[in-house]
Amino acid sequence: MQHILVAMTGASGAVYGLRLVEALLGAQRQVTLLLSRAGRQVLAHETGLDWQGAVDQRLEAMRRHFHCGETLSHFDENDMCAPPASGSAAPEAMVVMPCSMGTAGRLAAGVSGNLIERAADVMLKENRPLLLVPRETPLSIIHLENLLRLARAGARIVPAMPAFYQQPQSMADLIDFMVGKVLDGLGIEHKLFQRWGDDAL
Repeated sequence: MQHILVAMTGASGAVYGLRLVEALLGAQRQVTLLLSRAGRQVLAHETGLDWQGAVDQRLEAMRRHFHCGETLSHFDENDMCAPPASGSAAPEAMVVMPCSMGTAGRLAAGVSGNLIERAADVMLKENRPLLLVPRETPLSIIHLENLLRLARAGARIVPAMPAFYQQPQSMADLIDFMVGKVLDGLGIEHKLFQRWGDDAL
């Protein structure tokens, strides 16, 4: 079973990460979900999901939310002994959704201060897919240079910029468009949005 690591950091847009995990589990993928401390704070503020406490408590709450079992795993952001910290146990791909500019800057500098940053560093050094979904506006020159550096290092940058040609009718449609673009980048089939050129357009 393909193993995808999803990380949620402290940028706005926690709903994107939640929907991605839901879609990956629905596509029969093994998912490891990591959240930074700031990511948990944003999650609680934007969605009301309070995933605090010990790691096992968080995992139990996550599995209840996604209605799943052992196909979802979770590690603390400070657990540098967790499998994703090593190239010998790296997942097939990793997505940081949403990706804060602080996280992007540390990744661009090769800083591995927590498990999320170390796992992303592993993906780059092992030449495995790393997709970053930045959610920030406007972007400074520093932000742009960091994203360019990451793209040159092998990361795929998928900005949270939903399209409107599919005539979205709800916020859920806009979220699904972005999640669908990430699934496209992972090579996972889906029907989350109507593609350009479809007869129905």
